Amino acid sequence: MKSVITTVVGSADSASRFPSASDLESVQGSIQRAAARLEAAEKLAANYDGIAQRAVDAVYAQYPNGATGRQPRQCATEGKEKCKRDFVHYLRLINYSLVTGGTGPLDELAINGQKEVYKALSIDAGTYVAGFVNMRNDGCAPRDMSAQALTAYNNLLDYVINSLRSEEHTSELQS
Repeated sequence: MKSVITTVVGSADSASRFPSASDLESVQGSIQRAAARLEAAEKLAANYDGIAQRAVDAVYAQYPNGATGRQPRQCATEGKEKCKRDFVHYLRLINYSLVTGGTGPLDELAINGQKEVYKALSIDAGTYVAGFVNMRNDGCAPRDMSAQALTAYNNLLDYVINSLRSEEHTSELQS
């Protein structure tokens, strides 16, 4: 999986060169932020079920049928469990990204191809945006984790939210 370190090494290797000073600074910065990322990963792993459940509850409080209204969402009739399952999947990938220090796990296992999956399943990306926004807004330092750890976690939530909003916009243009 892609991380800052593997990206720097891969880039240098493909250019048949040693990593540059700026490459090494990038790696050093990633290593310096590692403690905060690992703290966030640990806290997330210990509480992913509660985080996902609060997101599902927030989505259904905002959208009682489980959708933002632009597309039908079977989640409302098939149960909140499937929505929670999807949130847990994303949280696991966010956890992996916190551990690796890069977005590789999210890119490779969630974001790449989500457009085709959501379209095929008639999934409304806006529903998930609402849930992830709730997750981001629900986090609190120092109650849940340190400010640095919360920043690392929120950055990845924002990454997911932005990718879903991009998908949401693309779907609207195609309609």
